[in-house]
Amino acid sequence: LAFGKVGFDKLFSFGNFVFEEGATSYAVWELLVFIIMGCMGGLIGAIFNDTNERLTLWRIKYVNHTKGYRFIEVICISSLVTVCMFGLPYFIQDCLPLPSASNSTAQQVELIGRLNQFSCDVGYYNPLASLFLADGNDTIKMLFHMHAHTFPFYSLIVFFIFYIALATITYGIAVPSGLFVPSLLAGAAYGRLIGNVIYKITPYNVAFSNIYSLIGAAAVLGGMARMTISLTVILLECTGNEQFVLPLMISLFCARVVGSLFNTDLYHIHIHLKKGVQFLDHELRSIGGQHNLYAGHIMSREVIFVRPIEKVSVIYDILKSTDHSLFPVIDTDDRDVLYGTISRETLCVLLSARAYGLPKAEGSDPSIVQTSIALDPFNENFVPLVPYKTLQREYVTPSIDTVRVSDSDRDLFVDLRPYCNTAPHTVQETTSVNRAYELFRAIGLKVLVVVNKYNQCVGVISRDDLMPEALAQDMITKGKNL
Repeated sequence: LAFGKVGFDKLFSFGNFVFEEGATSYAVWELLVFIIMGCMGGLIGAIFNDTNERLTLWRIKYVNHTKGYRFIEVICISSLVTVCMFGLPYFIQDCLPLPSASNSTAQQVELIGRLNQFSCDVGYYNPLASLFLADGNDTIKMLFHMHAHTFPFYSLIVFFIFYIALATITYGIAVPSGLFVPSLLAGAAYGRLIGNVIYKITPYNVAFSNIYSLIGAAAVLGGMARMTISLTVILLECTGNEQFVLPLMISLFCARVVGSLFNTDLYHIHIHLKKGVQFLDHELRSIGGQHNLYAGHIMSREVIFVRPIEKVSVIYDILKSTDHSLFPVIDTDDRDVLYGTISRETLCVLLSARAYGLPKAEGSDPSIVQTSIALDPFNENFVPLVPYKTLQREYVTPSIDTVRVSDSDRDLFVDLRPYCNTAPHTVQETTSVNRAYELFRAIGLKVLVVVNKYNQCVGVISRDDLMPEALAQDMITKGKNL
């Protein structure tokens, strides 16, 4: 290749799919086989997800709370993977002669050179060692493109069982272990095994084993990730052959449907297991609409708020005793009307910068804090003590644990009016839960303030309140709040 020329026409490739003499791409009746493979892939993915979820729960309970235990777990699992990958080819020694290069394509000739000799004589290779010890990219290409007799039944069965079992164990440990490639490898072995069985039953007018490997890889990966269109596009791009669109979409759809009968995809499982991450699905489950839940049913009435002009001691104690990310600002001198909202980060910056003082006395010169609640943007007293660019810095804002407030400063006041969001997103008590859910999803809200017809704050809704478990409990106790 000349300097500056790209050697590939796509970012990642599984190689060119060619067919052996007398073989076809696939017959119409084989679509039924692909459907069955997709259903089996969905079942395999569901078992994979359920097993990994149970292991993750065990890790959270017994391992993840100390770094030492996590390090020991990595050492143990690494040792187990090493023993399996080297021990299985050693104990199951089956040396096969290298395939002939005379009736092979240039791509197959290159792959023949990557078959692992292991402990075999010159001119022979160990099929299990070739699968376990080769690079992941090479293993995928060998399963996709080598001759049908290259890997015997037993080697494919052993590789599939142990590889997917090791992938189940390793995903979730303290080091990156990958999920996409292991699922592809295990699925390709599963698909090639099915293809070899079909070829034994009817050796004529059937698809070559590499197509079954591709469908198997898509089925297992789709059963684990539950993606259809995106995986179809990815695999189609990697193969570069448009005629695989139909079997790929059929197998992926069947894998998604069958897998979803048992559990959700693995990524969502781990997101929901992660503490502090309240992930909202793309749509609310039917529980909210069927039982006519409103914002007043699910909101929290125990509102922790601050006033437009608040004492330093009150703000500091609130920040120390709670971990809320947003606080309503309520004007208690004006019928408890909602004045706005203010974030936890802003309050921490104000305390760290000591942006507080004493209210002005009657007839004295204007000071830092004003007692009047009237909003006058042109009044020089509304110029914030802390510039807005300081509040919007990219680096991490100070934590309340690093803020020090002396006893003499606790009785001072902070004017929060210049820093409040005076037009926050709010909903009425009678707003449907579906509408509130859409606001959280569309805007990325953390807290939604609930007001009555007088614009008085009567509650707040957080992401925790929209979790399925919380909504189910609210349905049981429906009517207590409203």
